[in-house]
Amino acid sequence: MAISATDIPPNSLLKAELNYDYIDSFQGYFNDPLQKIGITDIGKSFFSSGPKWIDGLFEFRNKLVGLFGLKTSGKITNRQKMLEDFKCEKGEQMGLFKVLDKTNGEIILGEDDKHLNFRISLLIVNQNQNTIDKLLIITTAVKFNNWFGRLYFIPVRPFHKLIVPVMLKGIVRNVENMNFDTRIKEL
Repeated sequence: MAISATDIPPNSLLKAELNYDYIDSFQGYFNDPLQKIGITDIGKSFFSSGPKWIDGLFEFRNKLVGLFGLKTSGKITNRQKMLEDFKCEKGEQMGLFKVLDKTNGEIILGEDDKHLNFRISLLIVNQNQNTIDKLLIITTAVKFNNWFGRLYFIPVRPFHKLIVPVMLKGIVRNVENMNFDTRIKEL
């Protein structure tokens, strides 16, 4: 399962707002032989596919930035229950991430804060009219609102470039397992 850096997809909702200070995209392929994986599955998987060390980094981040009055995800007491109830609909919030927009093939997550605004696009692209093979592209876009946003992002950037490919790999693994589980149930 190869994950690679790529350009922002031309059909991404983020393409309309190109006034960002930082942007990157990573892509990975997944197989959807049953045609059952939709953008809501991808969105939910985004919140459940990361390794535990990423949760630890976010916890550390929340403690640190809370001292500066920045937004944090707050205390999540029952993550599994929150995930079960989460529908990935516009306006819903999961931790620090709000669903800002959604189409059949893309979800835009993000948040605006006093130091920076960020957007994350999760975009499914069908490959060569073969709807079984799909490409998932995660794009991150950041707009700095002041000097503190630029300063904040200096130590975040290298971690971001490590975290996103790992999360993408986890999402791909998770959705392919969903397909496998569905096939087993149908037998």
